[in-house]
Amino acid sequence: MINGDGLKVNIKKKSKERLEFEINGLTTALAGELRRILISEVPAMAIEWIDFHQNDSVLWDEVIANRLGLIPIKFDQSFFNMKDDCKCDGKGCVHCQVNFALKKKGPATVYSGDLKSSDKKTRPLYDNIPIVKLSEGQVLELEATAQLGLGKTHAKWQGAVVGYDTSEKDGNKYDFIVESACGLPAEKVVMKSLEVLKGKLDDFTKDVERLK
Repeated sequence: MINGDGLKVNIKKKSKERLEFEINGLTTALAGELRRILISEVPAMAIEWIDFHQNDSVLWDEVIANRLGLIPIKFDQSFFNMKDDCKCDGKGCVHCQVNFALKKKGPATVYSGDLKSSDKKTRPLYDNIPIVKLSEGQVLELEATAQLGLGKTHAKWQGAVVGYDTSEKDGNKYDFIVESACGLPAEKVVMKSLEVLKGKLDDFTKDVERLK
């Protein structure tokens, strides 16, 4: 049980990918806003740029690019910055982007684990996601760059899948189920979303104070 600012948070079930918790003292508006932030405003890592050197597979470059972009990538939340907020002014550096390389020759199935990262701590969350099958003699070779982004920009950066419900008897009690859809554990997605929500409320309070 966690108490603070009139809210009581009770964690019911917890795993790396899923978090179930109950919040007492939350309004309907804030419950909806928390859900939106969990889905669309928690920075996540995904492949954004791809340079194809050779693609002999049956799939077009665009199809493979889409599949690569949807692979969840594990990353250090405290190390990376959004590109627009980085000290490199968006030029690209080790703190805002990661490079990947892939080269494979058929007959074989290309998996997410075949992506070789420039940063050993930043890599696909799962190694067994199939990308494409290569026949005898076919080659897939590419370089890719991943960066942080937000789900409201593109679904590949979606932070989580979220559902919540409330009791008719107690309208201030909400049950949340959060499943991570990115490379972060569900608990970190929730903590970051609460940080974003607090920042929005603080900004709103400052705006109101300026109107007085």
